[in-house]
Amino acid sequence: MSAAGLVAALLATGLPDAQDPAPHAPGAERSAPPPDPAWEHRVPGRLHAVLRTMPGPARAGVRAAAAAVDAYAVARTGRRLGALDPAAREELVRTLGAHAAPAALLDLVKVPVLLAAGTERLLAAQPPAGPRPPGPEDPPLDCVPVAQWPARSTADAVVIGSGAGGAMAARTLARAGLRTLVLEEGEHHTTASFAARTPLERFGALYRDGGASAALGRPPLLLPTGRAVGGTTVVNSGTCYRTPDHVLARWRDRYGCALADGLEARLDDVERTLRVATQPLGPLGRNGLLALAGARELGWRAAPLRRNAPGCKGSCQCVVGCPTGAKQSVQLSVLPDACAAGATILTGARALRVLVDRDRPGGPAAAGVRVRRPDGGECEVLAPLVVVAAGALQSPPLLRRSGLGGHPRTGRNLSVHPAAAVAGRFPRPVTAWEGVLQSVGVAELHDRGVLIEATATPPGMGGVVLPGLGADLRRELDAADRLATLGAMIADLPSGRVLGAGRRPLVRYDLAPRDAGRLLAAVRAMGRLLFAAGAQEVLTGITAAPYARTPDELDAVLARVRARQLHLSAFHPTGTLAAGADPERFPVDPEGRLRGVRGVFVADASVLPSCPQVNPQLTVMAAALAVADAALAGPVAGPGTGTATGTGTGRV
Repeated sequence: MSAAGLVAALLATGLPDAQDPAPHAPGAERSAPPPDPAWEHRVPGRLHAVLRTMPGPARAGVRAAAAAVDAYAVARTGRRLGALDPAAREELVRTLGAHAAPAALLDLVKVPVLLAAGTERLLAAQPPAGPRPPGPEDPPLDCVPVAQWPARSTADAVVIGSGAGGAMAARTLARAGLRTLVLEEGEHHTTASFAARTPLERFGALYRDGGASAALGRPPLLLPTGRAVGGTTVVNSGTCYRTPDHVLARWRDRYGCALADGLEARLDDVERTLRVATQPLGPLGRNGLLALAGARELGWRAAPLRRNAPGCKGSCQCVVGCPTGAKQSVQLSVLPDACAAGATILTGARALRVLVDRDRPGGPAAAGVRVRRPDGGECEVLAPLVVVAAGALQSPPLLRRSGLGGHPRTGRNLSVHPAAAVAGRFPRPVTAWEGVLQSVGVAELHDRGVLIEATATPPGMGGVVLPGLGADLRRELDAADRLATLGAMIADLPSGRVLGAGRRPLVRYDLAPRDAGRLLAAVRAMGRLLFAAGAQEVLTGITAAPYARTPDELDAVLARVRARQLHLSAFHPTGTLAAGADPERFPVDPEGRLRGVRGVFVADASVLPSCPQVNPQLTVMAAALAVADAALAGPVAGPGTGTATGTGTGRV
């Protein structure tokens, strides 16, 4: 793949800058160009770095699409993209973009190109960095690379996964005196390491498969999840909603899920642990303030969000690890307490299978976990209690590998909060990436299954894929600082499933017709809000109709498109090992025990019986508290002494 030729074609590098950075908004204030124009020439190298973090199939898809564009250039002109002059490249991409299938192909390759370009352009626009002040020191964690752990060790409890659910389970078990070992496939990253690297460099390191995980179906959805000590809490937005009362009532009364009982008190505990509070207006940023202004104009309910980020400085980097330590991800807020109580975290440790003693009196029982080291070697941790908290996409494959995935509903019932994003162009700079990343919640349509949040990200990482190709796309990139962005997620029907038993399971998800309607309603509502806030036009996220200049024009666009034509992503996978009373319907019993084996509990988003309808971190953590309490009440949970038996521990 010729990265230089592809970047030059998509971004019109080498062409003179246009006089008007945004021809769709006449008379708009022009954005300032970056001081270092050489940023363009660094994009191809950055693009190669992005591709290296992606899984093989996704990387191959992007490379194949780029090769197809190059082949078209050869067939049409006799020369590859990199050998064409700027005018010829511009004509070629315009020709391709005029047809639906090639346009879709170019949209595929635009995503990593914009990731690379956004990063280099932002770096070029920043003043030269002076001496970096020392960042805050993280609380100590007892982390040990699995390569340093013995081939066989023992513990009272093994927790698989260190994210929202696993951290709370580990803290509870360790505080009860159990020798607790936490297995984490990712690595431990510190606040200082976040501050020392660009957002894009952290993006590739902190997400499973470099953020390119996807659900296949109609339509395909990007479904990013974290992989690090702290799990997805390291890379989420910091938004903290309590589980709605009507959701808890449904889980309790319709599904017989005992985890819903007493969850209010556990939610209080979680909020105290994470130091949850309403986001102050000071660092909110213009993106959030415009959302509040638009909602006020429409008479809609909206307010700054409650977040676990006391002292937030508005760096807008929550999704790639907070560089100031303000966001209380569980590696800062929960796991230190677990380690202080004696827990140890093994990093780089991939759980291969749960070990089961099938000959015990009373039926099969947990015996420990077999672990894969990064070098391909293996080790075993023997324990009578195993808490599975690998996440809704990884826990079902783990159980299948373990011979424990025989329940017909294992991996089914997947909800993913399908999401769409919309941007509004304003007459003066918004600079959405300066301020709180996810700042304001608009609850006006929440009772209809639509939750709108003012959400911005570092350049190139947002859900809004800038429209256009060549010179048009370059103008959009140059004027991106005048865009305000909103995202909406919908409460979906459980329309997906997780298949397979490997490291990269196949996730299948087909958008339900009802939910397609909700997504279109969400785009319409976000457009109305942006127009009410003063936007001159709205970027719809629809390739065939990327702009709307009035609310009526937006309505006309949405009347002739389907939700599958939106740029969609998804977050918060839940439900694939749902807990409930009916043993034929639910793989997990009402208190979190995996059916058919003693001593195996599930304490992650898998156990939630249906879509929680809000950002689920608090819900998952409170449910994990309930599961851990049930585990402690069981016959296998006898307290031990000291730490898990193995090599010495090293605090980091």
